Formats: sequence, C-alpha cells, structure tokens
Amino acid sequence: MIDALQGKAEDAASFLKMLASAPRLMLLCHMANGETNVGQLADLTGMRMPTVSQQLALLRAQGLVRTRREGTTIYYSLDSEIAQDVLALLQKHFCPPEAMARGSSGKKLETSSVD
Repeated sequence: MIDALQGKAEDAASFLKMLASAPRLMLLCHMANGETNVGQLADLTGMRMPTVSQQLALLRAQGLVRTRREGTTIYYSLDSEIAQDVLALLQKHFCPPEAMARGSSGKKLETSSVD
C-alpha cells in the first residue's frame, strides 16, 4: 500500500512540476480551447516560436499533448484527461473572463443573446 501511494505521489509531483511553469500553463490553456499550431500559440502568448516549440516538446514527451499533421503544419491539442481537469479548475480560478472568451484562433468567440 505504501509503495503504491509513493508511486502515485511521484507521478503527481512529476505532473505538477510540468505545470509549474507560466509559459507551459499558457500554452495548455490555449490548447484547452481546441487544437492549434505553433504559430498561433506564439501569437496568442507573445512567446517566440522556438520557445513555444521547446515547451511543446516537453509537454509532448510527458504525454500531455498530442500532434496531428496536416501538410506542413503540425497541430497540437491536449491529450491528458488529468490535464484537462486541472486546467478547467485553474481557468475557473485564475483566467480572466476575456481570455476564456477566445477560441484557439485568438479571436473572440461569437455569443448569441436571446432578447
């Protein structure tokens, strides 16, 4: 029982270390809104493309994101149910509403109102 708990604690610590980075959290938050590519993520976060690529490689190596190739463009999206759950909680408590009203394209999502 102690060995199993220790293993899970180590897994959780590793996961939290991966999230304990403002740049990676920003990337994950944008991917929580849908799949996106490196250029879009750079535009949305203000990071340089090499920095985005480096952080995405770390996230991919940890199994938090997956890729899909379309021609020469590689799209990234969340690939971890745990990350999706944690990001939902973080977004609820830390993300400004205007950031959440944007899609993966960075454009404000259309909302409809009923009069």
